[in-house]
Amino acid sequence: MTTVGESSHLSGTSSTSSPGYNDNKYIVFEKNLMELFEKCPNCRRAAEVKTFRRGTFLSVDQRCHHCNFIKHWESQPLMGSSPVGNLQLSAAVYCTGSSFNQVFKAMRLRNISYSSFRRHATRYIEPAVIHKWHQYQDGGLESLRHQKLKLGGDMRADSPGHCAKYGTYSLMNMKNNKIIALQLVQSNEVGGSHNMEKEGLIRGLQLLDFKGMTVDYIVTDRHPQIQKFLRENKITHYFDVWHLEKGLSKKVSKVAKEKDCEVIQKWQRGISNHVYWCATSSTSGSEKVAKWTSLFNHMQDQHVHDNPEFPKCLHAERKSNAKKKWLKPGSKALLKMEKVLVNKRVLGDVERLSSRYQTSTLEAFHSVILRFTPKNVVFPFIGMLCRQYLAALHFNEN
Repeated sequence: MTTVGESSHLSGTSSTSSPGYNDNKYIVFEKNLMELFEKCPNCRRAAEVKTFRRGTFLSVDQRCHHCNFIKHWESQPLMGSSPVGNLQLSAAVYCTGSSFNQVFKAMRLRNISYSSFRRHATRYIEPAVIHKWHQYQDGGLESLRHQKLKLGGDMRADSPGHCAKYGTYSLMNMKNNKIIALQLVQSNEVGGSHNMEKEGLIRGLQLLDFKGMTVDYIVTDRHPQIQKFLRENKITHYFDVWHLEKGLSKKVSKVAKEKDCEVIQKWQRGISNHVYWCATSSTSGSEKVAKWTSLFNHMQDQHVHDNPEFPKCLHAERKSNAKKKWLKPGSKALLKMEKVLVNKRVLGDVERLSSRYQTSTLEAFHSVILRFTPKNVVFPFIGMLCRQYLAALHFNEN
């Protein structure tokens, strides 16, 4: 048996109208496969066998010198001169977010080279993904043209901290939880990773404006640059409840560990729940603030409050035996909690909490992105962008 290595041309190239996309594929050992060609099917004598391989493609030429029998066999269909299996493999790796070559090396499976994979991606897969996303996006935006969009926005970085190279800013239509705009920003474009989130939002809103869309309001986290940009452009801006609750919980937990502040631990869960209650049970900002400040008065077990919206506790008047859970006037714990819970910034944030829509579904989308772009793998810009598009298409479809 003679083996011919990889070449730039296939011998005996052919084309078929049914490229076998839906055909099942099997793992075949070379020794078992060659048993089919060792003997001539006519005279049953030993035959000369030559093989040619390109990636997952294998062709076999069998010749019998006794009866002049000749046979040419190919392991998969061809499209022009390209083996269909090689193209499908590249597409499968790309569209499932898999890492190239790991499984093949471990099992010693014959595979295409990485340069072939990148050539397939550049010529066929990436242009197809970009075209499909733009086609899908245009169709989705066209159906929303006569609506005022209620958006959710958030950025996902490819690595934690300020060392991120890429930032993906996603805009979601909160009415149906579908991604309608996605912008990939590289840190060296905007002078550092700390500027990527604002730039991603700007590009996303510019795209929607170019498409003739009208934004009603947007729900995001409390990123200072985002707040300033939306305020300057007079776009109504609400805050996601979870992000505020998370920030306050960290501060409250830190204070609770200080000396003479242990009593605060008894209030941590109640404070977290109160954030959600203020947001979801109220529509006006003033009512949210009034409900929020009532908690601080309640922690002191004051039945008569300075809050005009809640001049008295809503619970029945009772005498508690657990006096240690109340914060005493003038105590260190009370002063610390006052700085954390009712400072000017927190009151302003509570006033702008979103009553109806939150960005939790966007966080779920970020989990889907991880499947297509794992943080331990480095991707080129266009590769990262196309994988983000695939993640958005997958998320919206499912």
